[in-house]
Amino acid sequence: MGSSEPLKVTFSSPAKYWTDAVPIGNGRLGAMVWGGVAAETIQLNEDTLWTGAPGNYTDPDAPKALAQVRNLVHEAQFVQATQASAGLFGGPTQVYQPLGDIKLQFDGSHFNYGAYSRELDLDTATARVQYTVGGVEFRREHFASNPDQIIATSISASSPGSVSFTVSLDCALPDHRVHINNDHKNQIVLIGSCSGQQPGSTGIQFAAVLELEISAGNGVVSRLDDDGNGLRVEGADWAVLLLSASSSFQGPFTNPANSTRNPTSLALLAFQEVAKLSYSDLWSRHVDDYQSLFRRVLLQLWTGAAAEADDRAVAVRTTAERIRSFQEDQDPAFVELLFQFGRYLLISSSRPGTQVSNLQGIWNPDVKPAWDCAPHLNINLEMNYWPSLPCNLRECQEPLFDHIQALSISGSQTAKVNYEASGWVVHHVSDLWAKSSAYERDARWAIWPMGGAWLCTHLWEYYTYTMDKDFLQKTAYPLLKGCASFLVDWLIKGPQGYLETNPSTSPEHVFVAPDGKQASVSYSSTMDMAIIKEIFSALVSAAEVVKLLSCCRHDSLWFCI
Repeated sequence: MGSSEPLKVTFSSPAKYWTDAVPIGNGRLGAMVWGGVAAETIQLNEDTLWTGAPGNYTDPDAPKALAQVRNLVHEAQFVQATQASAGLFGGPTQVYQPLGDIKLQFDGSHFNYGAYSRELDLDTATARVQYTVGGVEFRREHFASNPDQIIATSISASSPGSVSFTVSLDCALPDHRVHINNDHKNQIVLIGSCSGQQPGSTGIQFAAVLELEISAGNGVVSRLDDDGNGLRVEGADWAVLLLSASSSFQGPFTNPANSTRNPTSLALLAFQEVAKLSYSDLWSRHVDDYQSLFRRVLLQLWTGAAAEADDRAVAVRTTAERIRSFQEDQDPAFVELLFQFGRYLLISSSRPGTQVSNLQGIWNPDVKPAWDCAPHLNINLEMNYWPSLPCNLRECQEPLFDHIQALSISGSQTAKVNYEASGWVVHHVSDLWAKSSAYERDARWAIWPMGGAWLCTHLWEYYTYTMDKDFLQKTAYPLLKGCASFLVDWLIKGPQGYLETNPSTSPEHVFVAPDGKQASVSYSSTMDMAIIKEIFSALVSAAEVVKLLSCCRHDSLWFCI
């Protein structure tokens, strides 16, 4: 690759916390590898496992509340306007939930281990764990394959017949069951359901299948005696675990109760092709696919003999040690590693055809995660995708454009009913079901109808990087036009004759009102006006490119659509 080496995130011990585990992903399937020795957890995610179903993101009472808030703002009653804006709240988002866990248990000798190392190799998107027990070197390797849509784990040892362990699947969601596949005794099947929108309603159904293969000649596989839902391996040279998963999700506007997808059948289908491939074949296909994206960009901040000496030094230090020493050594190779780690995370959490990268990418261990693990449009989602173009990962941005397209559909109804406006609108947080209405609880984040507009800046930026006129004409321009149409209607003439946004917030901020109390709702925040100016400018430029420029009048504003 020619870059400073090693491009590895390294650890000297198993993870104590979830945030210490190693993330792997293929855009749709994700896993966190803890690297435990006697007991290992591989925490799993699938990007469509959300609570709920498509919702109604309109409120016919919102226009009355909007008029009240606007009047209070005009009267400089900012505290009262902030309180009255509760009439514009649109309820919570749905919640992203975990798929489950692969549990590995090794015998008691593994409590006494040495020479431990754990790493994430960014160049091959492979996690590795290595240690010794009684003079035998054990090695585990994990990767998430995009071409074959599986998560793979290999377990091997330096001495024949030394690989013995039990493996099982578990799930934190209450509605699930695990069993051995009667048609394939080396397959564990997990079937479950995310919670529905209302108690007793149908939520997204899902299935995961874990298939076990061991070395020929050495080793025996048996069913666990205690519950019969796990497998025991005894005396193998090596073992390979392959996991596939699927769900009943059939799009943001299809209720799970009406889905025609069979998750179990779809999860099993993946093994028809995988069965033809060896583990080394699977790994080679994974690496070729991943490196076609990752190896496009080289960042080298230190060259020559100094770089070689630095490489030798960092090779014996863990990433945690390099973080602690960075204030003193300002290690350039560490900056390279951080840059490439960001690219790795985007490749691993967003690929063509997957869901948009959520608040934590695709990695989440909690049934009730912080902030619902939802895409937050008031900066987090944009930040996830800022690296895509400057870091030469244009394909990874496709799920964002798919999500914007869905948001424009639900958002057009929200704009029409809630704000009596044309075009489409989205607020600060969304979910799998393309929620477009405002959130709840606090105006400082909920009252912000600029989420869709900020996302639309990515559309024009994509064109300026790629010069893809087909994308501009078929995708970007219609979305920009709908977004700008809402903004034109949203802008109102203020007391001094200028066009303003009202109500307006600076996301997640408050200010001290003239009466000395805190408020968050006012008019024409800098963020509002900057985003609107950028969208109008982008749309005019886009219209010129696609030769669709025409002019219409909106009150005192001449604007090209």
